[in-house]
Amino acid sequence: MRHRAAPWLLLSPFLVLFVICYVIPIAIAVWQSLLTVERSGLLGEDGVTTRFAGFENYLTALANENFIASIWRMILFGVVQVTVMIVAATVLALLLESASARWPGLFRTAYFLPYGIPGVIATILWSFLYIPGLSPIIDVLGMVGIQVDFLAPELVLWSIANIVTWTYTGYNMLIIIAQLKSVPTEVYEAARIDGAGAFRVAMSIQLPLIRPAVLLTVIFSIIGTLQLFAEPRVLAPLSSGIDSEYTPNLSAYTYAFQYNEFGVAAAQAVIIAVAAFVLSFVTLALASRGGRR
Repeated sequence: MRHRAAPWLLLSPFLVLFVICYVIPIAIAVWQSLLTVERSGLLGEDGVTTRFAGFENYLTALANENFIASIWRMILFGVVQVTVMIVAATVLALLLESASARWPGLFRTAYFLPYGIPGVIATILWSFLYIPGLSPIIDVLGMVGIQVDFLAPELVLWSIANIVTWTYTGYNMLIIIAQLKSVPTEVYEAARIDGAGAFRVAMSIQLPLIRPAVLLTVIFSIIGTLQLFAEPRVLAPLSSGIDSEYTPNLSAYTYAFQYNEFGVAAAQAVIIAVAAFVLSFVTLALASRGGRR
């Protein structure tokens, strides 16, 4: 019995923190989404009562056209941005792990450094490159007759995508590099003996073997896309295209801390979590089917 208890004792610090920081907050959010607060009087001065609302908050959230539009906006964002980012991370990983790569450690560090910059700071830094009159990029484009406003309603989503791609490409690249380093050297030696060049090795050996790492980065990116908050929140005062419900997380934040509708905000949070789960499950299913083929 002492031996059986040892693993649980070793795991207990993690399990305690996991329950406190994840399980309990999730349970509270689910329970909160089933409650509604009713205020008597103009500002609730006559009393506040809490009652069980069932799925009423979920119906309110799903009836909100802005919230639904924000989910579709993030799906479009993810389809384009995640694809570009994963392709860029994969190409960088293959280049840095090729036999002819020079100073790979230096370039790995350089590509990873943007991930160490907090999202708020990164957005502030990029905003100086987006604001007309301050941005040297806009000035140079204006010299050649190209007028562009990166904060315009039709472009601001892709300006945010640029910030996210710049931040997380290096992080995903390191995950893929870690998978590449686990490939046995005998596989490369056999390929060279068979006369395979660098391109053939990348296409026929490295890409199939790094499939789990690429899939992991895709799942992380899908979850992160639905949780997008800091970048649009910081750029909101600079762009008329970003409203208080531009992303699902912004909508939940607005309902909780501006409208004081914590039940609806909790319902939106649960919907976001379910959407992330469904998209991740679909991605895993499609990847598994492709792997079997």
